[in-house]
Amino acid sequence: MTTPTFNYEQERAAFSLEIPEFYNFGRQVDEYAAENGEQLAIHFETEAGETRTLTYAELRDLSNQWANALTAAGLKQQDKVIVLVPRSPEAYVIYLGLYKLGAVIMPGSEMLRGKDIEYRANHAGAKAVIAFDGITAEVDTVRGHCPSLETFVVLGKPQEGWMSYADLMNGQSTAFTCADTRADDMAFLSYTSGTTGGPKGVIHTHSWAYAHQRIAATYWFDVKAGEMAWATAGPGWAKWVWSPFVSILGKGGTAFVYAGRFNPEAYLNLLQKHPISVLCATPTEYRMIAKVDGLERFKLNALRSACSAGEPLNREVIDTFRKHFDVVVRDGYGQTENSLLVGTFAGLDVQPGSMGRPSPGVQVAIINEDGEEVPRGVVGDIAVERSAPILFRGYLNDAERTNKAFRGNWYITGDQGKMDEDGYIWFEGRADDIIISAGYTIGPFEVEDALVQHPDVAECAAVAAPDPDRGHIVKAFVVLKRPELASDAKVLELQEHVKHLTAPYKYPRVIEFVESLPKTTSGKIRRVELRAMEKAKARG
Repeated sequence: MTTPTFNYEQERAAFSLEIPEFYNFGRQVDEYAAENGEQLAIHFETEAGETRTLTYAELRDLSNQWANALTAAGLKQQDKVIVLVPRSPEAYVIYLGLYKLGAVIMPGSEMLRGKDIEYRANHAGAKAVIAFDGITAEVDTVRGHCPSLETFVVLGKPQEGWMSYADLMNGQSTAFTCADTRADDMAFLSYTSGTTGGPKGVIHTHSWAYAHQRIAATYWFDVKAGEMAWATAGPGWAKWVWSPFVSILGKGGTAFVYAGRFNPEAYLNLLQKHPISVLCATPTEYRMIAKVDGLERFKLNALRSACSAGEPLNREVIDTFRKHFDVVVRDGYGQTENSLLVGTFAGLDVQPGSMGRPSPGVQVAIINEDGEEVPRGVVGDIAVERSAPILFRGYLNDAERTNKAFRGNWYITGDQGKMDEDGYIWFEGRADDIIISAGYTIGPFEVEDALVQHPDVAECAAVAAPDPDRGHIVKAFVVLKRPELASDAKVLELQEHVKHLTAPYKYPRVIEFVESLPKTTSGKIRRVELRAMEKAKARG
């Protein structure tokens, strides 16, 4: 497919961003709806093939009704509201209505448990919970311990002690005047796990959505007005706010929403069936799709752009999508605390395994412990200049953690990487994921990238295992596509395979075959759990 003309250096040099004093994303969507009301805003489909759609005019009207319903329920600007809903058209209505009201949205996974909800409610002083009927029981187990919670709204089947979303919406006006929110008013409060203590409440203001559209949605996500885009993240995660919500609606696209379990062939069938121009999925999803037999069966004629975020993509996956679908899968890197910091932008040359180059308008550097930039090719901490427009405003009620996140004029991401002579950044792992063996510094991704290129490997994770002679050695936990192939001979085969693809000192001196890898609820491998297990073994 034709690659758009893109001069990265010119774009970075010319980039400017003036954030208005007052801004509300809901008002922006309404302004688009005024001119494009009949355009499809959301196409929703279930695993059983049932579909629902909303135009921009319908989305505007429903979100206005919802904002009126919230007002009638006693909620007001800057009230904090926990939202626990699955992929659905209502998720868009609920988020947009809260935005228009000027409330602070607290995204929460539909998989949270009572104690998680209790912590968030009490830490933030949340006033309301909006939840689907499958999680209300979890809320009910802790609501008595959350004195700030006053309003409970259920989406779906009526529940005792909960107001019904449908009943609240009934009879409400479709006219609503968006709150005059200042750009520096709090808009989102997302929770992310920390290395110590409870989850951290990440503060983002209304200006974040404005900057995110100008940077990530424009240069990386790359959806155009009127195009259908599928971003697979679910509500409750920062990535849902990034792509399915702000990027698609902010650019006038059509959000394709699938409420089904991940199945690589099902995803391919959907991409073939619908005019989906842009895909944003996780590395795991791309890897699983790339391993489907007979990819030539699928004709993804509408797909012109694909991006991935979470962890670096393997060369094999990028090559497979290019070969079979004539699409380059472009990496991107960001966090709950920011937005897209580094990316392979639309039209930028792809360096497989690299996260790409720093975003226009964002200064990213590799620094040492003294806050000084290190030479090209040297591993250090990936850091963001403090004034970046997409950077969070701190951790709620936690000045100590906020201060620890900065080193001089830099925000420290907690990830390590290196920048090459061309300005591309290469991820080496979390600061505590780096493996130092006999003086060599080894990034786990380098080992994993080599292993997954072996046809028998489904997934793997490389960690440091204590060793009396070398300090640590590289150990790999490997999930085989066919578990019955596990043997000492297979260990030797995989070790030789790695030696052929990367520097021999990086090969895993120990390989353990496992049925599965520990993961977070968002699908990232929990290497910390594997490392802890190895340390415990070493202690005997």
